[in-house]
Amino acid sequence: MAKYIKFLLIGIFFGIVLVKSEAVSWYRIFEMFKFQSFHMYGIIGTAVMTGIILLLISKQLKVKTLQGNNIKVPLKEKGFKRYLIGGSIFGLGWALCGACPGPMYILIGTGAFTIIIVIAAALLGTYTYGILKDKLPH
Repeated sequence: MAKYIKFLLIGIFFGIVLVKSEAVSWYRIFEMFKFQSFHMYGIIGTAVMTGIILLLISKQLKVKTLQGNNIKVPLKEKGFKRYLIGGSIFGLGWALCGACPGPMYILIGTGAFTIIIVIAAALLGTYTYGILKDKLPH
């Protein structure tokens, strides 16, 4: 159990950063979807660029995973239509509830307990997808 403390501490730090940067603010998310503010686009763009740079550095330095394997990024299938549909559903849910999956748990820590309804719906949707996965076109 003690080996997981570092993940808890990183999660707490990440939550504090998201709250202080207003990335979990419903108003900031609403502004983003109405194209009224660059704030959220700046945060998301910075995160994407940081991820790209760290991935390139880790590949260059041949960083290994905890299991000792090389880091590999799997190639995605070419399927524009399904990414467009899935992204639209994800974005619609994000816009309706005002939070993407990560910050939903952070919002509980800020005292926004009504987000528990959204978390329950997200878990139900994930469970439903797990049941229907084999019947859906992939």
